[in-house]
Amino acid sequence: MATGVFMAEPSKSMPETPLWTILARAANLLTVDPAKAEGLAQGVLKSSPAQPHALMLLVSARRAQGDSEGARALIESLTAEQPNLAALHYELGLLRAELGDTRGAIASFSRVVELEPHHPAAWRTLADQMAAAGDIRGASDAYARQFKSSLVDVLMLEHVMNLGQDRIEIAAAMLREFLNIYPTDVNALYLMGELFARADQFGDAERVLARALDLAPDFVAARRDYGLALHRQSKWDEESRQIDLLLEGDPQNAGYRYLKATALYRTQRFQESLRFCEMILQEEPDNCDYRMAYASALRMVGRREDCIAVYRSIVEHEPDRGNAWWGLANLKTFLFLPHEIDSMRAQLARDDLADEKRYQLQFALGKALEDTGAYEESFELYRRGNAHIHARHPYNAAEITEHVRRTKTEFDAGFFRAIADKGCLSPDPIFIVSLPRSGSTLVEQILSSHSQVEATGEIPALPIIAVRLAKQERARADSADTQPPPLQEEDLKALGEEYLERVRPARRLDRPFFTDKMPNNFQHLGLICAILPNAKIIAVRRHPLACCFSMYKQLFPSEWGPFYDFGDLGRYYRDFLEVTAHFDTLLPGRIHHIVYEDLVRDPETEIRRMLDYCTLPFEDACLRFHESERPVSTASSEQVRRPVYTDALEQWRRYETWLDPLKAALGPALALYPATSDRPKPANLYA
Repeated sequence: MATGVFMAEPSKSMPETPLWTILARAANLLTVDPAKAEGLAQGVLKSSPAQPHALMLLVSARRAQGDSEGARALIESLTAEQPNLAALHYELGLLRAELGDTRGAIASFSRVVELEPHHPAAWRTLADQMAAAGDIRGASDAYARQFKSSLVDVLMLEHVMNLGQDRIEIAAAMLREFLNIYPTDVNALYLMGELFARADQFGDAERVLARALDLAPDFVAARRDYGLALHRQSKWDEESRQIDLLLEGDPQNAGYRYLKATALYRTQRFQESLRFCEMILQEEPDNCDYRMAYASALRMVGRREDCIAVYRSIVEHEPDRGNAWWGLANLKTFLFLPHEIDSMRAQLARDDLADEKRYQLQFALGKALEDTGAYEESFELYRRGNAHIHARHPYNAAEITEHVRRTKTEFDAGFFRAIADKGCLSPDPIFIVSLPRSGSTLVEQILSSHSQVEATGEIPALPIIAVRLAKQERARADSADTQPPPLQEEDLKALGEEYLERVRPARRLDRPFFTDKMPNNFQHLGLICAILPNAKIIAVRRHPLACCFSMYKQLFPSEWGPFYDFGDLGRYYRDFLEVTAHFDTLLPGRIHHIVYEDLVRDPETEIRRMLDYCTLPFEDACLRFHESERPVSTASSEQVRRPVYTDALEQWRRYETWLDPLKAALGPALALYPATSDRPKPANLYA
């Protein structure tokens, strides 16, 4: 008989039936006629006693007929006869696990991986059983080994991750189906996290990667991506803890050290960041990544000249280092030397310059030429840099407009009557809401100079709560035909207390009040008023053309947003006015408005008005805000260390020739802009 061929009732007239055909027939019969499947498997084994697939089919047929104990007895005898057949030990492990014999299952799966060290399913099921037995360390090691050996890594990673951006949902569906069957497959969890991150769904990425790390704490790639997901959600403290864990495992890793340095200053541990940077630079003085982190920390603590010296040392060593050139430009008060302008021009003339470096240099050179009065060339560089980013990261401005529309519908007079006295009554927060480049950093610097106010910067606490509530409402809406319940169904007091708890790690001074100047908090004005009815809200606005063009010239840390297109910027500004005007009408006096031009022209009057609104006594230190040594992390860090000045108010006029598209996008917002804070606030722009 030829190898691999079985003759059923052989005769001279009947051709030989291929073995795989019989085995396939038996497999198909397992669910509909397991007894017949067993008979076919027995027939194969008469001819080929050790045929592994037939043995597996025989065991599966017994199990399908409800005879788990019989199947176990059979397979135990088979494993005694074939002790080196990993497939038998694997089936025995599954049977033992099914029958609740955890210790026996662990022994079987351990034998499988001893025979076949790259058996991912065995590592996974071994880890599951170890976890059930309470052996957390052993389970963690087994999950880590499963990742390293998983066929999913070879088959799914290669296929799924090569799908185009428009196929992400298909890839996610594949992984969800796989995880429904194997919910503890750490490699599939890791891949799902990568897909979520690629789709900018960083909260979901955080969730699945956290699960992978629960199963396999030593899974370095998952921890690295988990830290990135936290970073993209501005969860700086938790990101810092993940970086510490990475460094514990690999303390000399240059990438982890750089992340540690940046995480320290993001969590406002500026002096620690400086010391850490100085320590690692002693070991690797030529590492430009370390120098970049050091320069950022120097800037935040106000050591301007040292910061400039470090940035200059970087571009001397790496003249194409776009982020260092932009670091110098972003000091705002820094003036480039002629040879530095020439160096940037030379880099931009290169054909092989990376895209990111190119637009960083375009923004930096645009600022340098602006300072020399070459406005036309300066504008062209800004335009090219913005166009490049906008093409890479298109922005849907209609989303915020739609959000504003929903806000006006959901947060109406009836809503606030229904939720009266249900929020957290703490008066601690002072929210400074504005668009970027409107003067919010100046307002925060003034307030933080008061003995009763601590500046905590841009805190992501409110957006985190808002995103979660939005997801819950969408889930409720998808689960039934009825509309989701309004916010009054939530425990508003608990939400306010949650916000305060999320902010608590950022509060390092013993002061009764704190500021939160997260720019996009204007989108959450309804939530603020509902959950923190005693919080103060200060809305800062600046001339529409001055504000929007200042954003257009700014290279933001995130490449996503409305900042890189005049049409998007105009709509963004109008949405800000629209939502604040709604709450001015609905809750008169709830929001205190500051017009930036009024503040810089008559600072004492405006500061006294603001302190009265905050029920704070006037303090002379608020007029001397520029003397504060408080670290500042925003683009205005150098400007707020100077006394109030008015020379920047009309800078946009130098570019007015090229601003017609922005004027058109601003529409009525431009005509309605108040020249003084005593003028009426803008009415409904979309009425």
